[in-house]
Amino acid sequence: MKLFKDLISGDEMFSDTYKMKLVDDVIYEVYGSLVSRSQDDIKIEGFNPSAEEADEGTDTNVETGVDIVLNHRLQECFAFGDKKSYTLYLKDYMKKLIAKLEENSPDQVDIFKTNMNKVMKEILGRFKDLQFFTGESMDCDGMVAMCEYRDINGKSTPVFMFYKHGLEEEKL
Repeated sequence: MKLFKDLISGDEMFSDTYKMKLVDDVIYEVYGSLVSRSQDDIKIEGFNPSAEEADEGTDTNVETGVDIVLNHRLQECFAFGDKKSYTLYLKDYMKKLIAKLEENSPDQVDIFKTNMNKVMKEILGRFKDLQFFTGESMDCDGMVAMCEYRDINGKSTPVFMFYKHGLEEEKL
C-alpha cells in the first residue's frame, strides 16, 4: 500500500486503496464514497459494562462523511471565498512546488508548469462547485486539495483532486 503525503506539511492526504486516475500527469483524481460508521462497535479489553449500565446512555454515535476525509483526517478549509483568493494561494503554492522540483526533479518542471496551467484553468471554471481540504495540521501553506461531486453511474460521487507534484509517496 502507498500513502500519499503533502510534500510541504507532511500531512497524510490519501492512499492508493481508493480508485484513482492521473490527469495530464499533474492531478490525481481520487474517488471517495459517503460512509456511515457506528462507534458502538468499539471494544476495549478488560472493559465490560454491567447490565444496569447498558440501559443508560445507549445512544449510538454515528460518524458520517466521505471516507477519504474520515480515514485521512482531512480538514475542510473555508479560506477561499472567491476565485481570486484561491488563485493567489495557488500562485504562491506553485512557486514553492517549482522550487522543490528544481531541486529534486528538474526534468518535471516544464511538465508541471505546462500541464498545471491547462488543468487549473478548467478546474477554476467550476470554482463554485468545489470544496477545499487541508491535511490534519490545517497548514494552508501546504496543499489545499479540491473536491467536487460528480454524477458517476447515476450516483453522486465525491472526487478529490490532489497535485501530483506536491505529494511524496510512502510505501507501507
